[in-house]
Amino acid sequence: MATKVLRSADDIDALARMIGARTTYPMTVTITQGDPRRSKQNRLAQRWFTDVSRQKEDETHEEIRAFCKLHFGVPILRAENEAFRQSYDRTMRPLDYETKLEAMKALDVPVTRLMTAKQMRAFMDEMQRYWGGRGFRLTDPEALKYEEEFAQ
Repeated sequence: MATKVLRSADDIDALARMIGARTTYPMTVTITQGDPRRSKQNRLAQRWFTDVSRQKEDETHEEIRAFCKLHFGVPILRAENEAFRQSYDRTMRPLDYETKLEAMKALDVPVTRLMTAKQMRAFMDEMQRYWGGRGFRLTDPEALKYEEEFAQ
């Protein structure tokens, strides 16, 4: 799967060349409004999954990640990504809760990797509200900046 972010009208020609260079058909082209999620957002979300799993002690990083994808990510994408909504509703929605949760974990159902930066912010805001509201301490994004700076 190829992704091309268009930041100006000048990028349209590059997209056309990329599509024209493909030799295998059929292909599906999907256009999504917004910037892709940022690697810093992804690193912080991964850290938060670890933060929660360490404090819960009875759930792993992957179990927390699956829970968050199902509870916070799926509703965001279902509301804002028609292709995701159709696919999810056809394949996952009919399943019972435990099976959905297991599928999120075992099949690594793409949720956050499909998000724009704005959607990822909403996902993380929901995580912070949910886990913080239950007394879990999540890594402060500012502290993470300093940690990354000293690791270099």
